[in-house]
Amino acid sequence: MTVTNVQKDTDALTLTITAEYDAAPARVWELWANPRLLERWWGPPTYPATVVDHELTPGGKVAYFMTGPAGDRAHGWWRVLTVDAPRRLEFEDGFADDAGAPNPDLPAMIIRVTLDAVGGGTRMTIETSFPSSEAMEQVISMGMEEGMVLAVGQIDDLLHADVAT
Repeated sequence: MTVTNVQKDTDALTLTITAEYDAAPARVWELWANPRLLERWWGPPTYPATVVDHELTPGGKVAYFMTGPAGDRAHGWWRVLTVDAPRRLEFEDGFADDAGAPNPDLPAMIIRVTLDAVGGGTRMTIETSFPSSEAMEQVISMGMEEGMVLAVGQIDDLLHADVAT
């Protein structure tokens, strides 16, 4: 598995996942920048994602849904804040209703992705910041930590596969 560290900091209200890959940052970046590749890993294996909209520019929006084993769908959205390809991406991430509109009953988070060249590969850090301890507890209890670890764990195979984009 490519995940090297998972750190929950309840004081800083963050969940940080670190993974390392035997691929250059530009190659890892493509898995964020290409919606067809993003949907191959953004979600645990039993909840694959379908990306509906993908505008990876500051102010842009990404809309997606994950489909569960029983056919249930969980919708989500991003509001892109910062893009510095192939090194950094920052976005607000939230839950959505079936029409894709933000769900005000569930918290939104800020996700910061950094891709650092290390040796001949890349260290990817995904830091999620929560607006409150209650929001952090709520989203963690929904399985976010396990889901993210499983999702990120799929990236290594994609980086080394000859995937159609």
